[in-house]
Amino acid sequence: MPRVVHVLALGIFAMVTSEFVVAGLMPQMAAGLHVTIPEIGYLITAFAAAMAVGGPLLTVLMLRLRPKPALMTLFAVFLAGNVLAATATDYGVMLVARVVTGAAAQAFFGVALSVTAAVVAENLRGRATATVLNGLMLGTLLGLPLATFIGAHLGWRAAFWGIAVLTVVAAVSTFAGVPRLDRAGGGTSVRSELRAVARPGLWLVLATSTCVIGATFAAFSYANPILTEVTGFSTGTVPLLLIAYGAATLLGNHVVGRFADRHALPVLLTGLGLNALFLTAFALFADAKLPAVASLLGIGLVGVTMNPALVTRVQRTGNTGALVNTVHGSFITSGIIIGSWLGGLLVTDHGLRAPLWLGAGLAVLGLVTLIPDVRRRDVQRSGVREPAAAGPRPDQARC
Repeated sequence: MPRVVHVLALGIFAMVTSEFVVAGLMPQMAAGLHVTIPEIGYLITAFAAAMAVGGPLLTVLMLRLRPKPALMTLFAVFLAGNVLAATATDYGVMLVARVVTGAAAQAFFGVALSVTAAVVAENLRGRATATVLNGLMLGTLLGLPLATFIGAHLGWRAAFWGIAVLTVVAAVSTFAGVPRLDRAGGGTSVRSELRAVARPGLWLVLATSTCVIGATFAAFSYANPILTEVTGFSTGTVPLLLIAYGAATLLGNHVVGRFADRHALPVLLTGLGLNALFLTAFALFADAKLPAVASLLGIGLVGVTMNPALVTRVQRTGNTGALVNTVHGSFITSGIIIGSWLGGLLVTDHGLRAPLWLGAGLAVLGLVTLIPDVRRRDVQRSGVREPAAAGPRPDQARC
């Protein structure tokens, strides 16, 4: 695997750590900015909304640049957003900082995946994508706990300064490691990129990604209260369970990356089917510790770990350009918003198991979005077999 792939993973690690840091510092930030905890929660929503909407818009501006200048520009914007967050004097400034970092992070994902596709052979793109997305998994597994630890002992501003330092390290590594390539859009024009995004067939493929991630985050967003209030684990045990969940995502991401290139559709069918089963089992047996933990780890294995297969499928339907990848990221972010937001509404009226049922429903809906691809595959297979059955083989004819 080229070194540049690991370098890009470091950049994504920095972006994801910044994305999740607010969740681990809510009480300290609320006190420091003199606002309520729900208002701090809106910063998470603002970051996600900036990723979904601002990311593609910023990517369009990057399409005329070569990959290295595009990546360095996005690092600069992202760094400015984190420095602004670290020095924020009031809630309004912090809100602006989160919007800036959210848009830059999503655009970086898109350009990074485009570069990854450009520097490896086509039959290795799934594995390369999995390697880059290890930055996402490690951001959840290590970045969030580390940022939370720093914030708890040195203050929440120190956590943002730490992310700023990590950003500089990632930017220097990227400058040294990314080779000179064509434009960030894969060498295509802005107009062709927009045409690729506008294809109706691509939108159904993107909807699958929304369902996959929405199903997973419907459960993950409320895993802590479910495990403590329904399953009965202590608050000190839950972080260990979440670390185990993170380790499961690393393992699943590695396995999916191995098969994503040649078997993207079977991987997604299997992953969504298993995720629906694990989510259903979690909802049914959330009050029993062993089944609950097994279900949680199962969701970790087949949830967000579908990303390499999702990226491969999207790139084959659209292209490997930065804009298609960034729009795909927006649909993934939409899944996070849908899963967490609808899950919260259901918790209010139906209790803590409700988000798990929502997740199971989204997983089944994701399977439905795969039906056209399954039918197309069956038609192609029958089309290959038909000529062989249409008449005798040449040697038989001679006989």
